Amino acid sequence: MNQQASALVTAADISRLAGVTRATVSNWRRRHPDFPAPAGGTDTSPTYDLDAVRAWLSARGRLPEDTPADRLRTALRTHPGGAELALHLLPAVLTAARLERREREALPELRDDALLRWVRSAADDGAQDIPGNEDAAYAPEAAGPLRALLHSVVTDGAEAATDVLAERLLEDTGGTGTYLTPRPLADLMARLLTDSAGAFPASVLDPACGTGSLLAAAASAGATALHGQDVLATQSAQAAVRLRLSAPEAAITVHTGDSLRSDAFKDLTADAVLCNPPYGVREWGHDELAYDQRWAYGVPPKGEPELAWVQHCLAHLTPRGRAVLLMPPAVAERTAGRRIRAQLVRDGALRAVVSLPQGAATPLHIGLHLWVLERPDPGAEAPGTVLLVDTAAEIRALDWDAVDDTVLSAWRPYLDDQDGFAGAPGIATAMQVTDLLDEAVDLTPARRIRTASRQALRPELLARQASEQYDQLRQAAADLVGMSTDGDWPPADDRPRDWRTATVADLLRGGALRLLHTAPPGRRTRSGQPGPRPEAEPGARPALTAADVFENRSASGTEADLPTGVAVPFVEASDVLLTEILRPGRTAAARVVEPGEAGCFLGPHLLLFRPDQRRLDPWFLAGFLAAEQNVNAAATGTSLVRVDPRRLRVPLLPLAEQRRYGTAFRHLHELRTAARRADRAAEDVTRLLGTGLTGGALLPNGHGSA
Repeated sequence: MNQQASALVTAADISRLAGVTRATVSNWRRRHPDFPAPAGGTDTSPTYDLDAVRAWLSARGRLPEDTPADRLRTALRTHPGGAELALHLLPAVLTAARLERREREALPELRDDALLRWVRSAADDGAQDIPGNEDAAYAPEAAGPLRALLHSVVTDGAEAATDVLAERLLEDTGGTGTYLTPRPLADLMARLLTDSAGAFPASVLDPACGTGSLLAAAASAGATALHGQDVLATQSAQAAVRLRLSAPEAAITVHTGDSLRSDAFKDLTADAVLCNPPYGVREWGHDELAYDQRWAYGVPPKGEPELAWVQHCLAHLTPRGRAVLLMPPAVAERTAGRRIRAQLVRDGALRAVVSLPQGAATPLHIGLHLWVLERPDPGAEAPGTVLLVDTAAEIRALDWDAVDDTVLSAWRPYLDDQDGFAGAPGIATAMQVTDLLDEAVDLTPARRIRTASRQALRPELLARQASEQYDQLRQAAADLVGMSTDGDWPPADDRPRDWRTATVADLLRGGALRLLHTAPPGRRTRSGQPGPRPEAEPGARPALTAADVFENRSASGTEADLPTGVAVPFVEASDVLLTEILRPGRTAAARVVEPGEAGCFLGPHLLLFRPDQRRLDPWFLAGFLAAEQNVNAAATGTSLVRVDPRRLRVPLLPLAEQRRYGTAFRHLHELRTAARRADRAAEDVTRLLGTGLTGGALLPNGHGSA
């Protein structure tokens, strides 16, 4: 049976199929009269016959070689009830991943009837572990998508196949206020659970677990019992599968349901809780839960659902157990919640509030907060301070390395010595409980953190530092101006150039490129249990990290950032580095390795392209690989968006012309670097002068000394 004979696809499907942006598909529709006419849909969202689209793309050389993941996407898209089938195929991913490689590779070759018997058996075995699959049924039409799924598992891996199923599930998800927690943020939240001795809690609960990113971070840090619940069956099912794939040694329990209205873990007291509660959901059950026993700090007002989640998490902790929640900043200041905030502070349940830079997580335009909570020990004295940290005070653009360093360099010393914690002027302070318990009980770090005291400022030293930073600013500005002279950038013809391209996969097959990659460190011992993070040895070889490429700085990583037990590539001069993970609001970054960087380790989340320089110019390659439209067309994944390097495209141009483009791309790279250097210098000098003027240590220019 040919399932694609009458299949209809959207413009988004066409863009994914051709490896281009949706804007390019729109241009094709307008510019090419022979582009297939809509076969269904609406005027604003038309659909097209898949075979006609394939034929049109193939005639123009725009149809790339199908990957197993692409074939799986098409099979799910064209199958009636594709989202329900995607949910019911999750047990097949998990069962196939547990098989020996030889058995797994044999599965796609089975006949349809044998394949369906196998998946029914897999669903029966895994129904109790994966929510939403209790009544899974597999009609004969499911054999095609199932076979495509197994090919994807064999070729791309179980996690990548799960990502494709998640894409289809996401299309039909009707939940609101539910957002993914980026992996760097999830890792930071998990690290805040580590105690002063370095031990990580054994059991962790996430009552709004989504697809399981926070629990996966906890498992990576050392948790051995994971408990999750989510209101959406599609989310909880994904969480169950992803956790069993990434943490096979852990005890995992995941349920579907509304944690506030129908708590699946009523009798559970966990060592720790991680939670990114639903955002802006006002119908959370205020009326029916008015007399709930969880409201030990006050009945949450209807407009304060986050404070209901705070108390739900505290109710599930053992005494001295810790919870970390991602919160909207308004929760720290809204008038309706001040009484509950006051009681949390007074009883010692709130231990820290950390403000994050914009872009850390959705909603990206808001600087979210982390609340660190601890269930009070009835027999212990309540703490006298609350730690406040404002990462946005110094971090303007999102840099996770800088965020981690700022937060943990305040949290860990505070945890060790709360009474003697000195803080960091303008960034972190241990606020006295009595000072917080005013009329507003405003917990916003930026409003509470005191700047450096007047007594701590030394006028002569500050004046000398200001003069030195002014010199650095003038030099950086001069460099920028020198590079900003008008260049010769002639226009192309009436239309942009239309050149033939090849995928990176084609270039790899032809020997024009080598592709190297370092897997992220899992920090697991041979027993499967997470091990401690290794310390770098003095004088060890440095590692280039993704942050180094984003910020265009020298190698800042160490061997502690690298996986153990596997060979890690070294970078060579003229290698091209491309960041693999797409950060919110930013595209990928690329640069060419300079001779002085040769010999460094290749850090995780970086793609290394080693060109044959007789055929490819490195800077030409870097410029086109990092092009925004190129990267977007090669992006894959939902919870973690990464670049599939083999789908990137490079124009096929003579080497002499490549070098002209390479010179231009190198100039743009140097211009961007000079602009960032000038921006940092201006930021440093204005912050220093502002501190001196407002603190009374410096006088306005021309004021004199009187």
